[in-house]
Amino acid sequence: MNNSPVKLWRNQKHVRALLGKRGTIMTYTVIRVPPAGYEGQAPYPVVLVQLENRGHAVGQLVDYEHKHIKIGQSVISVLRRVKSPDNEGVIPYGIKFKPI
Repeated sequence: MNNSPVKLWRNQKHVRALLGKRGTIMTYTVIRVPPAGYEGQAPYPVVLVQLENRGHAVGQLVDYEHKHIKIGQSVISVLRRVKSPDNEGVIPYGIKFKPI
């Protein structure tokens, strides 16, 4: 994935629209064999969240206890680093979900 500053800037309106939204976990899975660039994060859970406004979003679950991930659990979207900086030093941030 190209993390050019222009692409990251263009994506900010989507990130801003989801930031701070509450929802509930509809389902989840644990990624054990991640795509390139995410090897250092595995294993990590990815959740499908039904937002309060009836929309849906998919994202990584953070700040959780592995044994306590439950369908129906309340979460809130937070801004976190998505992956390590690229060669240009750009640090990509995006939406992840945190239990509340």
